[in-house]
Amino acid sequence: MNPQHEALKKFNYQINFAIDNYSNHGLSANQFSNILIGGLGGSGIGGRIVKTIFMDEFPIPVEVVADYTLPAYVNEKTLVILGSYSGNTEETLAMYAEVEKRGCQMLILTAGGKLGGFAKEKSLKTYFLEPGFQPRMALGFSLTYLVQIFGDLIGKPMQDELKTVATLFEDNTPYYDDAEQVFNVIHSKMNSKFVVLSDAQFEGVATRFAQQIQENAKAECFTHVLPEHNHNVIESYYGTLDTVFFFLNTNSNPRVAARFEFLAGLLEVENHKIIEMGVEQFNLAAVYQTIHRLDWISLLIADARKVDSLNVPNIASLKEFLDKV
Repeated sequence: MNPQHEALKKFNYQINFAIDNYSNHGLSANQFSNILIGGLGGSGIGGRIVKTIFMDEFPIPVEVVADYTLPAYVNEKTLVILGSYSGNTEETLAMYAEVEKRGCQMLILTAGGKLGGFAKEKSLKTYFLEPGFQPRMALGFSLTYLVQIFGDLIGKPMQDELKTVATLFEDNTPYYDDAEQVFNVIHSKMNSKFVVLSDAQFEGVATRFAQQIQENAKAECFTHVLPEHNHNVIESYYGTLDTVFFFLNTNSNPRVAARFEFLAGLLEVENHKIIEMGVEQFNLAAVYQTIHRLDWISLLIADARKVDSLNVPNIASLKEFLDKV
């Protein structure tokens, strides 16, 4: 039995776990000048997604950092949210040390490790994730915590809406079946490059899908956001490209939707494989459902390519190398 498939089937469990184990942090956005979310890979992508979920109603700037260092503007008026599933991500630990020096208030998301130890030592508000998952397969925990954290920052409790969202994943079969239909369209192009085009609202979801294709399926995948894509990347679309295109469109802006329509016509002239995954309404349920469908697609592609979707040897080798430096 594929452990990645089994982990993905626990999406509903992860959402409910984060609802049941959440408690209000007692903070308000108007206490701060900005929010910084620090984290990398599967531990950091929740920050990119939650930023887009709240982009039209959050009153202060939100930045996501995936690095060793912090921007100069980060100070005691910045709320910092650090996430590391293992608790041992070296970049996140470096950020933690820098945040302490600058006197920022912190919230922590982790399953333990050094970060969990530091948080306990300093009595920091910590949201614990259940251990035993690959970080990239634990998004249900971190994203659901972040949605609640952001909701409470603006006085908008999210628990009831999240509970409704959780019920959508009591049965994984519809999402697997949808993924299988997509896979059947693109199965002949398994060794091609994958390109994900999105609008601004789905930028975090697009990045998540690219990460899943890269880590699970061991395939090249790149993302571009409209309308910026139309001012540069579109000029590389001549002739036949060995590429599978995914269009992720929330239909939030009719002008951007028109750009997707044009791109579909442009690429279909050369019979490119295009998978369009739009939603009728951009809301919390649409975000979670799109993520889950795309996760299943990444695993089906991995299975078809006959690669190990569980282990990440190159990443492990890099960490060993860095430990020696």
